[in-house]
Amino acid sequence: MGRVSRRAFATAALAALATVPRASAAPGRREVPAAATGEMRGMWVATVTNRDWPSRPGLSAARQRAELLAHLDTAVRNRLNTVVFQVRPTADALWPSPYEPWSRYLTGTQGAHPGWDPLGTAVEEAHARGLELHAWFNPYRVATHADPARLTASHPARRNPGWVVTYGGKLYYNPGLPEVRVFVREAMLDAVRRYPVDAVHFDDYFYPYPVAGQTFDDDLAYDAFGGGFEDRAAWRRDNTDRLVRETADHIERIRPGTRFGISPFGVWRNAETDERGSDTRAGVQTYDDLHADTRRWARENWIDYICPQLYWNIGFAAADYAKLLPWWAEVVRGTGTRLYAGEALYKAGDPAQPAPWRDPAELSRHLTLAGTYPEVRGHVFFAAREVAADPAGAMARVVADHYGRPAEPPR
Repeated sequence: MGRVSRRAFATAALAALATVPRASAAPGRREVPAAATGEMRGMWVATVTNRDWPSRPGLSAARQRAELLAHLDTAVRNRLNTVVFQVRPTADALWPSPYEPWSRYLTGTQGAHPGWDPLGTAVEEAHARGLELHAWFNPYRVATHADPARLTASHPARRNPGWVVTYGGKLYYNPGLPEVRVFVREAMLDAVRRYPVDAVHFDDYFYPYPVAGQTFDDDLAYDAFGGGFEDRAAWRRDNTDRLVRETADHIERIRPGTRFGISPFGVWRNAETDERGSDTRAGVQTYDDLHADTRRWARENWIDYICPQLYWNIGFAAADYAKLLPWWAEVVRGTGTRLYAGEALYKAGDPAQPAPWRDPAELSRHLTLAGTYPEVRGHVFFAAREVAADPAGAMARVVADHYGRPAEPPR
């Protein structure tokens, strides 16, 4: 956090807080949509660490563009209708942002112009193919390493070192600081102002996943802002709530009709922790460990859709897909929040995974089961690399069994 006294920190932070309303004090809901039509058939395109695209940093603009269009064509070929494109993987940008530097995953050098506009191209070319383009943002991850000196000199995290927490060998913005939440919200929403994206999409990272033996050091922010909460965990959840609520409100103001969706880790809480929780024994619970009350966001219509990452096979003892899917269906029942299931295509055929994943029909069985729950409005597959290569034939089986005809995305 740098050499700043707690008193000086608290004084500056309290001044910033005075202009930021408390999320829990404004419990309004997003408008409940009409009865759902269409079906979500999506795939994620991850850019962090060049996971799906581009295949490596430093490719020419023409090669990057060709690879991106190939992913869009793969989506069409598999009768998908939505691409969830990661455009802010590590406090950076895949568009000409005035807030943050160009992503190093494009050129190999953070801040270096790639010679084209990947997000602008993705929106235009997806729409030309009849695909929706959901812009995927990671709010708080600054770097997958712990050295601020490796960030470009103009990076906001270097200009504001007090915003940054080092944890688990990575750098994160501190969600407990009002000025951080305002900054990351505006940095993300710049893309919504510039491009007709169909949705804003967050993944599962809010507060970072726990790392054994390490503490996320937000003591100064908690001293400044945590006084009205029963404990630090409640304060952290309120910080996450604020980001979600304020982002939703600003999306509606900037580009009405643009949706807002979140894809959390698939377990909110285990039933042994909370009777409202799922019949699971997961080692991570989003409510307790990531300080994200995902159930509340869905129940209270803070978001347009929720896409829990149900990355386990049917019958998996600690987190059974066949138990989690109906639990989530019950969560959204009677709300305006659409439910899509996040599917672990990347596990199909992997010998390191439980035996059911070596059966190419496992994912197809997921879709068959989901068809018995009207609340489940579709599926999103992780990720584009596996949709294209399909080494185990699992995606081909899904298409053959369930995607015989094209489908409109949910409206």
